[in-house]
Amino acid sequence: MPDELVFYTNPMSRGRIVRWMLEEVGQPYRTEVLEYGTTMKAPAYLAINPMGKVPAIKHGDAVITETGAICAYLADAFPQAGLAPAPGDKRRGPYYRWLFYAAGCVEPAAWMSAMKFEPPEDRRRMVGYGTMKEVLDALEGVVSQGEFILGDKFSAADVYLGSQIGWGVQFGTLEKRPAFEPYLARIMSRPAAVRARGIDDALIPKN
Repeated sequence: MPDELVFYTNPMSRGRIVRWMLEEVGQPYRTEVLEYGTTMKAPAYLAINPMGKVPAIKHGDAVITETGAICAYLADAFPQAGLAPAPGDKRRGPYYRWLFYAAGCVEPAAWMSAMKFEPPEDRRRMVGYGTMKEVLDALEGVVSQGEFILGDKFSAADVYLGSQIGWGVQFGTLEKRPAFEPYLARIMSRPAAVRARGIDDALIPKN
């Protein structure tokens, strides 16, 4: 029997990105919804993720936390979904580059923006992303080169980086750029993305 795939999440978290990734993968999975401050900090879940945060997945004996790592793991664990270039494919390098650019530059820049923090000019080299303008210019450049991050091939990089762009534009932590709208329209209309949003939206308490 295949190893069980368990997904730990909250519908109002970065788990929405992993939900989309799981729907793209197309493999059966079981969802455990955790609540902030209670079950997310309970001993049972801290044994999965000592940080007490979601998302996380358990695949057989393997436990993976951190959204970018989960996306990369799922793409490699289920290669039949075609969500990562195969080893030896020249697109493998750009794939890793932009997948981890999302975690290393886009997310920190977005949250610094949300907190109204701008690194002093003489300290910018200490900040991994440099400036927000540099981040936005890089993003606009890569999504302008083709339909997807890897040109004509949709990948886990689009799930993760695309989600970061979508959230940033939606909540105002990233400036809207002309190239973002058509790119987001392409990826967010994918059947797996639509299914994932529907599942998570239905799990949000209505009161």
